[in-house]
Amino acid sequence: MTPPAIRKDPDKPEPSPGFLKRLENLTTEAAAKALDMPHKSKAAIRVNRTPEQEAQLREIEMHAVAEFEGDLTQLEAALGMLRMGHHFGWRVLYLIHTKQTIRNYEQILGDDVKIRDIFDPTGPSSYRSFGLNLAQRFSNFWKVAGGTIKIPKRREAA
Repeated sequence: MTPPAIRKDPDKPEPSPGFLKRLENLTTEAAAKALDMPHKSKAAIRVNRTPEQEAQLREIEMHAVAEFEGDLTQLEAALGMLRMGHHFGWRVLYLIHTKQTIRNYEQILGDDVKIRDIFDPTGPSSYRSFGLNLAQRFSNFWKVAGGTIKIPKRREAA
């Protein structure tokens, strides 16, 4: 059985290799300018979690710390991902980590923890992500997240 053909969205062409190469060589500031990325005030990118969200994060943290055995740098990284989620959203987390790393961190945080259930797809700081910016402009998000399309600076924020 042959796999179904991947349909291209004519409104979202894939970025050219030349464009990606030029972007790779630019500084963070120059790349943000070349992509015409917006700039927001510090107040506009603040996360305002609800008391329920704060309680959920504290509960997940306390459980993860109490139950964890192993390399503490992994626990630290999982907790960092947990705290970044409301700021950037799960889409940015999938761009900066592999799917396997996300699954590993979810397991560290608790068997019932799924970042796509806890966080919105984007957060107040997600516009700062080069990877998300390019994925939204040029291609299918999952192609970029899965590595089919290699985006330079995808782990950087402007």
